[in-house]
Amino acid sequence: MENLVDRFIRYAKITTDSSSNSESFPSTPCQMTMLNMLCEELKEMGVKDATVDKYGYVMATIPSNSDKKDIPAIGFIAHVDTSEDMTGANVNPQIIEEYDGKDIVLNSEVTMTVADFPNLKKYVGQKLITTDGTTLLGADDKAGVAEIMNAVSFIMENPEIEHGEIKIGFTPDEEIGRGVDFFDVEKFGAKFAYTMDGSSLGELEYENFNAAVATISVQGRSVHPGYAKNMMLNAFTVAQKIDSILPSCERPEHTEGREGFFHLISMTGSVDAVKMTYIIRDHSMPLFEERKVKMNETIEMVNKIYGRTVATIEMKDQYYNMCDIVSKDMQIVDVAVKAMEKIGVKPIIKPIRGGTDGSRLSFMGLPCPNIFAGGENFHGRYEFASVQTMTKASDLIVEIIKMWVKE
Repeated sequence: MENLVDRFIRYAKITTDSSSNSESFPSTPCQMTMLNMLCEELKEMGVKDATVDKYGYVMATIPSNSDKKDIPAIGFIAHVDTSEDMTGANVNPQIIEEYDGKDIVLNSEVTMTVADFPNLKKYVGQKLITTDGTTLLGADDKAGVAEIMNAVSFIMENPEIEHGEIKIGFTPDEEIGRGVDFFDVEKFGAKFAYTMDGSSLGELEYENFNAAVATISVQGRSVHPGYAKNMMLNAFTVAQKIDSILPSCERPEHTEGREGFFHLISMTGSVDAVKMTYIIRDHSMPLFEERKVKMNETIEMVNKIYGRTVATIEMKDQYYNMCDIVSKDMQIVDVAVKAMEKIGVKPIIKPIRGGTDGSRLSFMGLPCPNIFAGGENFHGRYEFASVQTMTKASDLIVEIIKMWVKE
């Protein structure tokens, strides 16, 4: 446990913010620092063929030590980048040795209250790692990275554990939706893989959102406000009109489970021109397509209201529901369920209200469900991780590896 904690804290302190405004890949050079470091650490563990390519993908193989010839090559994948929603620079993790169930003071100005975050109640008595209230933590997904590395270390130090071929992969830029743009599935060489990128203990996810991004450009008309009557067209007013037409009950803060949403994630500009960015999500493909139609109809309606083209829209699909692929061969899910039960974890199979590299990898030919990694409240100053859950996740990786030999 302590080795895992030390490893996670060391990784969390490395700045790996990704940036959607960058055109490079990886989007930020700081990610390469950590990816190169992970490659070297794998080699130091004895994983001889660990490599990192020009795109930052770390790939490594632990050869099979079993006489059985029909064990599929199984992969474990995590991403190193942290969300651009809040900085991941100068992360200063704090440890609570035995959480007492009360509000957690992160610093003199920021408190994580149980009233605001009732999920804290699940962790009474556990060892928690929190932020200092000024940055995110990076458990998404450095918890997954640390768990995989911890499991690799255990496997390499215990050669008596029978296993098939094990594939390890670390990726950049998952948080901005580009994580597997150049990922070579054939080179990776696994038949199945698991992303260690979930949250609470027991989570096992093989359904995720269908996803699209919509960029809306609003053209206003700027005139001196003292002389603006019948001439000014405030682009912000048009933008507000667009957002008001979309159903307010279908925003993230009002949805759960398999319910989809429209989410305005950014709005920048001036009276003269505004750019809006929405993400569109739904687990159901028919409903997903209806949402995209609704976005187009909203722009048409606003243009009709103003009597000319004041807004244009560009939409792009990002990823699709991996259930369509994984459900064709549920063995990968069944093995994970058995492995959880073997180590005393109750499986919680539920849809992801988001997406992972695994969703895109599944459609690229690598079925890739998602497993819990132990973090909560991702992408902000209230993020924290349970050491007990992280330890179980690392144990689960080892148990899955052993389970595939039995299958």
